[in-house]
Amino acid sequence: MKPRVSLQDSTLRNGNFSLRIVPVRSEDVGLYEAQVKYKTEVYSCHVELGVITVTLSPPSPVIESELLLMSCNSSHRASLVETCWFHNEHPGPASRTFCSLSGTLSILHPAMSDAGSWRCQLRYSDKEIISATFNLQILGFDGPASPVVYAAAGSAAD
Repeated sequence: MKPRVSLQDSTLRNGNFSLRIVPVRSEDVGLYEAQVKYKTEVYSCHVELGVITVTLSPPSPVIESELLLMSCNSSHRASLVETCWFHNEHPGPASRTFCSLSGTLSILHPAMSDAGSWRCQLRYSDKEIISATFNLQILGFDGPASPVVYAAAGSAAD
């Protein structure tokens, strides 16, 4: 897993033997064991790493007005009950929520307003709730509603 894995050497003396994985990949799923030997004692702990993936079809960059499918999947073993998608979660008119039984969200004609923070939340039969956030970027025209722009002669026009 090198060079994606590191130990925080500066914190080892304080008893922190955390493992850092950047970036996490789907194949990193599984059970991890840490062992520390101190004098004659051996200490160990087990941590299970689960991974959630968000995929776009077609992959980035997303082009305005072309069909977009966003999928959310997890390594969690229980049955998926519901998938919810949250767009721009701050309160206000730009905030939107979509829920379905599958993990896929279809946007028929993505617009510049669909860009920004999206969070998928997966709810499972064992009451586990898992979520992931990503930033959707869309290539398109974010200009005036009218294609005609007037500018005074001798001035600049954007």
